Amino acid sequence: TTINLGAGLARMDKKVLLIDADAQASMTVALGYKNPDELPVSLANIMQDVMDDNEILPDTALLHHKEGFDLLPSNIDLSGIEIRIVNVMRRESVLKSYVDMQRPNYDYILIDCAPSLGMLTVNALTTADSLIVPAQPHFLSAKGLDLLMGSVGKVKRHINPELRVEGILLTMVDRRTNLANEVIDELRNHYGSHVNVFETEIPHSIRAAESSAAGVSIFEYDKSGKVAAAYENLTKEVTELERQNRSRTSPCR
Repeated sequence: TTINLGAGLARMDKKVLLIDADAQASMTVALGYKNPDELPVSLANIMQDVMDDNEILPDTALLHHKEGFDLLPSNIDLSGIEIRIVNVMRRESVLKSYVDMQRPNYDYILIDCAPSLGMLTVNALTTADSLIVPAQPHFLSAKGLDLLMGSVGKVKRHINPELRVEGILLTMVDRRTNLANEVIDELRNHYGSHVNVFETEIPHSIRAAESSAAGVSIFEYDKSGKVAAAYENLTKEVTELERQNRSRTSPCR
């Protein structure tokens, strides 16, 4: 989702930085860097430099993808950072220090997180202005969504009061099954009154998995397919929500 949203924004001539904040480096691998542990510099090095108060140049560790966006990659070294960060002052804000430096250089900075609420994910939530929550239409995913929303609420109350949930994004949707339809209806009814649920639904398709194996976005791999069309619609929804949020927060003239 992060890759395809980032690629969609880049196709709209936005300056985009993707940050892989998962030690498994799934996004890094899916963008064609098949041996991330061999990369000389990654997010782990950047976060270590922040903790050591070392100077960081804006271009350090960035990989420039052929589809027009930048990537700050991850690798297994990030696991060690999650252990060391526990003893650092303002440990929740290490990533924020780096992202704040990069904000003037990009229109969008998208952070891909692990599906667990460790210290790296807390760092991402502390850094972010908003959050997109992917959810698959089955009951276990819906239950996990409740737990995640509770954790997001805690971060919002105690660390980052400006954090907002941009929306819940339904992914890997197969409307041919009754179970999927039931779960989707339940999610929209349960959350729709107080949390945005994106109108766009990302359909289940083997083409999405194939694009990851090819190291490119769905736009590059299958630009005329249904998944690319869905991500194009999602990109439009996201930019429209941002426009609305900016108009609400702009001072009156």
